[in-house]
Amino acid sequence: MAAQTPSPDLPVDRVAEIQQEWRRERPDLDPTPQGVIGRLHRIALILTDRLVAVYADFGLSEGEFDVLATLRRAGAPYESAAGELADHTLVTTGGLTKRVDRLEARGLVERRAEASDARKRLVRLTPIGRELIDRAIAAHLANEHRILAELGEADTRTLEPLLTRWLRILDAD
Repeated sequence: MAAQTPSPDLPVDRVAEIQQEWRRERPDLDPTPQGVIGRLHRIALILTDRLVAVYADFGLSEGEFDVLATLRRAGAPYESAAGELADHTLVTTGGLTKRVDRLEARGLVERRAEASDARKRLVRLTPIGRELIDRAIAAHLANEHRILAELGEADTRTLEPLLTRWLRILDAD
């Protein structure tokens, strides 16, 4: 990839400064990928902060929100086998156990043995948990709409298929 200089119509940000520093210090290297990857990394950190702030408004961590949202999306009776829940939330069963313990202590979920196999545990939203996640997901989606509004509708429509394609490529590795 040929070295690129920042577009004159874009303000110089910290990533551009870092690229310029590398071009000066190591002119034999091409820091062009940092323009995309460095900015995406910074965006991911900022987005995480903005998303987590909304979860905190409901007394939830990111992981707890994920468990409740996964159960809610499952549809009535809003339950899932613990192993499947771990797969859907992309955590180990040990990590899931800790999350479920905290949620159960707050009365947001309950565990029960599966009728066909007493060794298998099901996790189910309680009515209080369902009410909380319904309020939290509404606030979460409103927050995401606000965040994307900063980018604009046209850019959002352009960005989504690019990110979808790139994620598919990276997931295939």
